[in-house]
Amino acid sequence: MAPPLIQLKDISLTFGGTPLLTGVELSVSAGERVCLIGRNGSGKSTLLRIAAGLVEPDAGSRFVQPGATIRYLPQEPDFGEHKTTLAYVEAGLGPGDDHYQARYLLEQLGLTGEEDPAHVSGGEARRAALARVLAPSPDILLLDEPTNHLDLPTIEWLEGELESRRCALVLISHDRRFLTNLSRSTAWLDRGQIRQIDRGFGAFEAWRDEVLAEEEREQHKLDRKIVNEEHWLRYGVSGRRKRNVKRLGNLFALRDQRRDFRGATGNATLAAAEAEKSGRLVIEAKTITKAYGERRIVDGFSSRIQRGDRVGIVGPNGAGKTTLVHLLIANDPPDSGSVRLGANIEMATLDQHRESLDPKLTLAEALTGGRGDHVMVGDKSKHVIGYMKDFLFAQEQRGTPLEALSGGERGRLMLARALAKPSNLLILDEPTNDLDLETLDVLEDMLGDYEGTVILISHDRDFLDRVVTSVIVPEGQGRWIEYAGGYSDMLAQRGADVKRETVKADASTEEKKEAKAAAAPTAAPKRRLNFNEKHALETLPKTIDRLHAEIAKQQKLLDDPDLYSKDRKKFDAASAAIAKAQEELAAAEDRWLELEVLREEIEQA
Repeated sequence: MAPPLIQLKDISLTFGGTPLLTGVELSVSAGERVCLIGRNGSGKSTLLRIAAGLVEPDAGSRFVQPGATIRYLPQEPDFGEHKTTLAYVEAGLGPGDDHYQARYLLEQLGLTGEEDPAHVSGGEARRAALARVLAPSPDILLLDEPTNHLDLPTIEWLEGELESRRCALVLISHDRRFLTNLSRSTAWLDRGQIRQIDRGFGAFEAWRDEVLAEEEREQHKLDRKIVNEEHWLRYGVSGRRKRNVKRLGNLFALRDQRRDFRGATGNATLAAAEAEKSGRLVIEAKTITKAYGERRIVDGFSSRIQRGDRVGIVGPNGAGKTTLVHLLIANDPPDSGSVRLGANIEMATLDQHRESLDPKLTLAEALTGGRGDHVMVGDKSKHVIGYMKDFLFAQEQRGTPLEALSGGERGRLMLARALAKPSNLLILDEPTNDLDLETLDVLEDMLGDYEGTVILISHDRDFLDRVVTSVIVPEGQGRWIEYAGGYSDMLAQRGADVKRETVKADASTEEKKEAKAAAAPTAAPKRRLNFNEKHALETLPKTIDRLHAEIAKQQKLLDDPDLYSKDRKKFDAASAAIAKAQEELAAAEDRWLELEVLREEIEQA
């Protein structure tokens, strides 16, 4: 086996009372691709900073092979006094490094190099920081959440760039697809210690679940053993003192073992406060157009979003995703075309701009609005401590200022604020940023159980595949097209060439694309039934049968000629019930017929 480029041995570190790292071992050899996995707050970023030589542990040693170069990408880059992004990237080069690489990588990442670091967006800051660590071609790359704030074309470019390099890689990310495509081994940081397997992230979750299940079985055995020993202590002590003293000592040791055991962190309890059902039609957009000056953001887009749909919106940063959402929810009027919202819409929004909150506010103040000790979750009042625990905040964090929260904690806070508001339409803008994998799983489950409608902007391909029923994608010049299914389904329909798009295409490439499009218009993608349509086709016949039975039941009551005189209230209730059931039956039969015709048309196409 090749000697390690970097090796951490017996690393320990404690902040406050509970040890963050306890005897951690991590070794990375040349060309190795390690993903570092763990819950938010488990110490992943701290361990990466120790590996980079930026944090000194309480105990343990760090070895770096002489001559090996390391570059570390933090979650929040510090631009210092640099006047341009080019100056910032060039400052990361070594004496023998090629300065051309700085300009080349900035260009590949969609930057000119002349941007003022004090006024760049989160995505631009992340791209400049990536250029800085990639330009020197180091032997070891330590990347902490490299895909945060990046759009899909840039994420796919970064995947290809890292795949082509021969450097060793230690990677922290919440992006499952990114981890699966790049990692070759997995280091799981859990409760202060590392477990490692020589397989990539694709094998991690099944292995983790096996480890936790085995741990639970061992704890159950330990509990039973303690119960048996305590039973002996109460009822079975004999006169053989020496043997009894030893057995009693073993019982105390078992109790100490049980007391010192650190259980796995629980999952967040995510539940949206749901309002009354909206109408069947939620949003209808007809040929809407929006332009700013000469630039057309949306041109002739139409869509019909119905209750229960989960619509994903993807595309490069700056393509107009947020503008499109504002048009769809009638926050911003279109230049032409029309938008109609359905009946009884109650909307809740998760904004990606977490800096909009006052950083001096405490966690409790941000949840309660600074009013008392209770949070209104829907129409119910809940104590702020209980609501904090639902989102994995400790009671001691009640007075913590927001500026002291980690990225993952700020993400959970924004979710807690958005989900407390009663809604039947959720607008989620980059909800996955900084969330750990376990919280992402819970968020997916919550969205699956949510009875309302979801519009989701995301660059997380795996999350899109798991959640959405259709994907809206920009095709250039303000054109947007909606594809049925998740992100992978969209790729299959649109064509694999989407993976080959660069972040910033040159003018000649754009001209070639436009000429090709003019010569041979793209064929419309084949329509497919989405999840909700399939589900409706399967369940509507049962609904229709139930409504027929309900009508027959009420009609039987009304067939009694003396019912009106004997029981006026019962007569009125039966009349109202039969009228309601007949109305629902007509709607159900119309919908079933509409879907059945659609299914036949698709099969014959």
